[in-house]
Amino acid sequence: MHRTAYLLLLLTTLFWGGNAIAGKLAVGHISPFMLTSFRWGIAAAIMAVIGYRQLRRDWPLARKHLAFLFVLSTAGFTLFNATMYSALQYTSAINVSIEQAGMPMFIFLANFLLFRLGVTWLQVLGFVLTLIGVALTASHGDLARLAELQMNFGDALMLLAIVLYGGYTVALRFKPDLHWQSLMLIMTASAFASSLPFLGVEWQRGALILPDLTGIAAALYTGIFPSILSQSFYIRGVDIIGANRASLFINTVPIFGTLLSVLILGEIFELHHAIALVLVLGGIWMAEHSGRRAQARAENQSPRPT
Repeated sequence: MHRTAYLLLLLTTLFWGGNAIAGKLAVGHISPFMLTSFRWGIAAAIMAVIGYRQLRRDWPLARKHLAFLFVLSTAGFTLFNATMYSALQYTSAINVSIEQAGMPMFIFLANFLLFRLGVTWLQVLGFVLTLIGVALTASHGDLARLAELQMNFGDALMLLAIVLYGGYTVALRFKPDLHWQSLMLIMTASAFASSLPFLGVEWQRGALILPDLTGIAAALYTGIFPSILSQSFYIRGVDIIGANRASLFINTVPIFGTLLSVLILGEIFELHHAIALVLVLGGIWMAEHSGRRAQARAENQSPRPT
């Protein structure tokens, strides 16, 4: 089961790495909230075809949790992605990809504060290394900028997006036990509905950009791969190995995102990106290695049935 989770989570982060690329390519071709609405509208339409019959069977349970699932999808689907697409208006896809590596640290901290899920000292050290890597990227290689509050506005938006998706991941433990088709249909439809007021604000401000062919292509990619496939795979991965362990795989987003940025967008790979990646991956390896050892000790010490 763990190998299945690892495969699903790696595919998840590969598609998420591509999401940052699609968002960057979409700049000037479709506005952020228009892309968000198109994305979740496409995903909801596909899921309606796939999961309508399953949702009818699950409806007695599903309708009891509609409000919670609406809030969950608004934070994790609508606001996270709209904030990320907005961040890409001001910063690079490489930065956005690497900054997502701060998400596991936030998730571990929230799980500890809210549910007292413990961590080891090596995990803490791993988190610190990851944080330094994220800070190095957000400050464009000059940590003094953080003290002077001279961060790029796009990088600041991306840090807000990290908090949104981290909160979503922690809250997944409370989701109802629904079939994945029913769950994804409700959540994609909720994300589409919750994006519409923000789309209206974007239109009222005169910032709306209707999609051209490039914008439509970006919407199709994000509506299928990061929306339906990645979200389904991520939820299943969390079910199998838990939020703390699953969230660690988010640190592969910088790898996929950076490679795709260089290959597709032709962005320049700078020294501070390399240092940040080493810190992020080294920190996550340290945290994961320590976490696996702690889990193994706990399983060995637990009473066995007689």
